[in-house]
Amino acid sequence: MGSQQIENYRENAEIYHGDTLCKKKALELFQELNLPKGLLPLDDLVEVGHNRSAGFVWLRRKKKREHFFPTTGKLCSYTPVVTAFVENRRMKKVTGVKSKELFIWVTISDIYIDGQDYGKITFKTPSGLGRSFPVSAFELVET
Repeated sequence: MGSQQIENYRENAEIYHGDTLCKKKALELFQELNLPKGLLPLDDLVEVGHNRSAGFVWLRRKKKREHFFPTTGKLCSYTPVVTAFVENRRMKKVTGVKSKELFIWVTISDIYIDGQDYGKITFKTPSGLGRSFPVSAFELVET
């Protein structure tokens, strides 16, 4: 679904290539959207696109990636293409992201920071179940 969806939004999109430029542009986008910069792993990116008029974003990497967030104790999986519709403090209709809960992988479809509590970020499944964590758990740690 991700690649076909990208083709629908490629026209009029800002598109960037190359790992260094893609990471820079993705970080700028997270900052613009008031989302934590460590929300998604940004290594090995080959393309980042943003269609501002539709609010559609995609991140394409070389291969599937798993990432462990030590502050939450969660293992997440990312397909080579992650897509979402974005707005301030929110990524909705997310594709390509899963979180491991006990022994099963759960699809993540919505990520948002609630307007009532900017210190919490919530991850929801397509069925509406969700879990919240401190936003600080996803801040990028500069080394």
